[in-house]
Amino acid sequence: MKILVTGSNGQLGRELRDRLEASHPGITTYIDKDDLDLTRRDEVDAFLRQGEFSHVVNCAGYTAVDRAEEEKLLCAAVNTDAVTNIAHIADELGLRIIHISTDYVFDGRTYRPYSESDKVNPLSQYGTTKRKGETALLGLAPESIIIRTGWLYSPYGNNFVRTILRLASERPVLKIVADQIGTPTYAADLAQAIETILFAQQWVPGIVNYAGEGVASWYDFAVAILRLAGVNSCKVLPIPSEDYPTAAKRPHYSVLDKTRYKVTYGVDIPHWEESLARCIKRING
Repeated sequence: MKILVTGSNGQLGRELRDRLEASHPGITTYIDKDDLDLTRRDEVDAFLRQGEFSHVVNCAGYTAVDRAEEEKLLCAAVNTDAVTNIAHIADELGLRIIHISTDYVFDGRTYRPYSESDKVNPLSQYGTTKRKGETALLGLAPESIIIRTGWLYSPYGNNFVRTILRLASERPVLKIVADQIGTPTYAADLAQAIETILFAQQWVPGIVNYAGEGVASWYDFAVAILRLAGVNSCKVLPIPSEDYPTAAKRPHYSVLDKTRYKVTYGVDIPHWEESLARCIKRING
């Protein structure tokens, strides 16, 4: 087995490097945008042909959800074109691909956890380009695995946990949206899930959901972050989405049904608060 991980400097890529190098050292190559421009098919073809890889884990993505409404072409290039470029050569080289997608492919107009087969209807440029990437991948490389996840955080990079901790050190009050519901996902847990899929006895292509167990609003998430971090100097107030307008529309409900993952691989998923406590402990050293 020889694995290529793209987007290796992002929060998931870094967690996956930590995990794979601890458990299966020396079999994985890690690249980021400075190493290879995934939006250029000729460069992708040349790199994959010479690498003799058996698996590609595509953690690369344009994830600035609001900025994507202005940078539409760049967002599409990274989230759709780059995936297409990898998929285009996968069959020829016999590559097995794991690609990371998002709960934002749904419109959030239901109030039950979304399964892999539920109808998609993205509300934003980000969600739309991620869905197009899914479609391209399944069309060109149908043996691929797509993992839909959401609300990703870790000690690395820019994410909600790090932002809340920073803002709480600067302000006495934070106003956080309380009517958008999803599930926080610790990137280290997702990295473990990817490892499980990579080394499972059976390769099961298609879409699979992975996120933390339980549900939360962004308000619930923020309250838990400060409580677990022992921050008492900042008060969190709940507000409706209409009081915090954003460039991109977000689903009001994007909880994912993880049954398929748990049954297929025979593993349990930690509750999001349990995982958050582990992340906070790492951040605090």
